[in-house]
Amino acid sequence: MENKKLHVKRDDSVIVISGDDKGKKGKVVATSPKEGKVIVSGVNTVKKHTKPRRQGDAGGIIEVDAPIYADKVLLFCDKCGKGVRAKVKVENDKKLRVCAKCGAKL
Repeated sequence: MENKKLHVKRDDSVIVISGDDKGKKGKVVATSPKEGKVIVSGVNTVKKHTKPRRQGDAGGIIEVDAPIYADKVLLFCDKCGKGVRAKVKVENDKKLRVCAKCGAKL
């Protein structure tokens, strides 16, 4: 996949629209435009086995959020209460992302 612009940014509120975590909401923690993936808090949680690195450190199994494809998430509109597409509205020479359905600021 070529370096492509994503429709979501960090700290966006999103909802998962397909896969095992369908219907889950969360905030975007990180984005990876090169891979076309995003990390959403509380979504696609996997168990990772860690080894103790220094003396006194505890190894064990920790849960981390794994990346998912950005195509599987939609921006969440609080006013509509569901996942929506974004529209760009120009206001005072500034671009704003608004809900395509109700016009609320995202």
